[in-house]
Amino acid sequence: MSGAASKPVWKGVLTSLVAVSLAIPFTAAAAGDTATVSLRIMETTDLHVNMVNYDYFADKPTDEYGLAKTATLIKQYRQEADNSLLFDNGDLIQGNPLGDYVATIDPLQQGETHPVYKAMNLLDYDAGNLGNHEFNYGLEFLETSLAGSDFPYVNANIYVDDHDQDEANDKNLYTPYLILDKEVTDNAGGKHQLKVGVIGFVPPQITQWDKAKLEGKVVVKDIVKTAEKFVPEMKAKGADIIVAIPHSGFEVIPQADNLENSVLYLSQVKDITAILFGHAHKIFPSAAFEGQTGVDLKKGTINGIPAVEPGFWGNNLGIIDLTLELADGKWTVVDSLASVKPIYDSVNKKPLVEADQQILDAVKEDHEHTLAYVRGPVGTTTAPINSWFALMQDDPSIQIVTNAQKWYVEKHLQGTDYEGVPVLSAGAPFKAGGRQGPNYYTNIPTGDIAIKNVADLYLYSNTVNAVLITGAELKEWLEWSAGQFNQINPASPDKQDLVNADFPTYNFDVIDGVSYQIDVTQPAKYKANGETLNVEASRIVNLKYADKPIDPAQKFVVASNNYRVSSKFANPDGKRIILASPDENRQAVIDYIREFKTINPTADGNWSLCSNDR
Repeated sequence: MSGAASKPVWKGVLTSLVAVSLAIPFTAAAAGDTATVSLRIMETTDLHVNMVNYDYFADKPTDEYGLAKTATLIKQYRQEADNSLLFDNGDLIQGNPLGDYVATIDPLQQGETHPVYKAMNLLDYDAGNLGNHEFNYGLEFLETSLAGSDFPYVNANIYVDDHDQDEANDKNLYTPYLILDKEVTDNAGGKHQLKVGVIGFVPPQITQWDKAKLEGKVVVKDIVKTAEKFVPEMKAKGADIIVAIPHSGFEVIPQADNLENSVLYLSQVKDITAILFGHAHKIFPSAAFEGQTGVDLKKGTINGIPAVEPGFWGNNLGIIDLTLELADGKWTVVDSLASVKPIYDSVNKKPLVEADQQILDAVKEDHEHTLAYVRGPVGTTTAPINSWFALMQDDPSIQIVTNAQKWYVEKHLQGTDYEGVPVLSAGAPFKAGGRQGPNYYTNIPTGDIAIKNVADLYLYSNTVNAVLITGAELKEWLEWSAGQFNQINPASPDKQDLVNADFPTYNFDVIDGVSYQIDVTQPAKYKANGETLNVEASRIVNLKYADKPIDPAQKFVVASNNYRVSSKFANPDGKRIILASPDENRQAVIDYIREFKTINPTADGNWSLCSNDR
């Protein structure tokens, strides 16, 4: 292997040896050789600590996700192929109670192996890429975690923040790419050395989403421009094929600097052989991408480049099968096919594979500790908390979160210049069906609330933030949120879909502390990505504070989270954050329940849908 990965050690120069390690030469295939090689490339992505096929929120096993299930597919499809490679595409160490337990309850110590690597080290991964959620717990925890990986990591677009304006001297924080020396067997049984270049990328937005942990430490550059810098270098150093692993989704939007979802344009970078992508929790190829720019669903290509995205939480294994031909010392891709292999038959509701016992055994102790953690009580609720109708009416699963955030922020603003400014609170339905399936709802019965229930209410390791905005800006925030709904024609007798499936439910902000209605007969003002769609549109009506029409100039504090305050609606000029707490929103909910012991989370009905006749 050329370029053994350097472990990320903060406060040191990390990549000065990379160029040296990557320059180790290999013997090229001899001129005149001819051969045909079948190469299978497999991908996992967005596992989010789901090593065990277990739903910690429902506290029961599941057949629908978990690496223990995916591992069975990996072994099966590896055995079928003479030549194979396996890569992971990040968002690995955060995302469920097991991840929280290891990071915050019984924190991983130096020399210990993170449970994700106890499992994944058994599967002979060739390399891994970092996702945005790898940074949720900070660089030090990430470094401690990565030390337990038996396979190397790549990332090309995260740089050490050297606090100067000279990009020429910027140093990569991690090994930008590797050139793996892979022995392959051709279809006639001959052996060859194939040089496989591997390069990884993360969304540039990590410096916004985890600003408190990354500011002043790293800068993150554009994915496509970074590829254009390093791919030619990889070819010059002998890479026969290049596998790009962007933790980035596919989106058909105009090209711009620092796109979060840049796969469409990455596919246009010369000499990339295959793309393993993720981040968006979608499946490619699938019917969801029908008719999209550059997409060939039959072959699974984007602009002619084989590509795959295998969903999330290990619910699918991504596979790209390449046919390579060697002629005159040069390898060429002559055919390809991308596909996704599910672990569960969602139509017939039955498992397609059994869990791999070796994986289950590897994390058994960590799993049991997590179960004990999530079953611990924190308080009592006098009413059920569910999210079944969160997209139709005010909802108790959001109400409890917004109540807790408001309580937390008001407490932390006491004695500051902002004490006395009205505090509102923004929350969104995290579990509301949609792309995660018909079982993806919160349902907590009346009675004791355990930590597993709070984790069910608030899935992400976000931290509490608060912003200062005006009444006019608040209305624009709500106008964007109202993009959750399609425009409805009340005069039409035809069936009409109310919910816009392209608008993620975690962006449907309900803002408590004011009252308002959403007129769904009017067009949406903004697209899901925040771009203006209809400049004159106005869906938000009867917006009031203290039973009076809202004053556009009045100042409000809005309690939210570090993810939301990176948006232009919560933070129009980038200067509105007045509180950036290190405490997680989830912990604020736990503390709120513990403080009051018994809570009533019944929704207060501060918002509703309406039509133009009001």
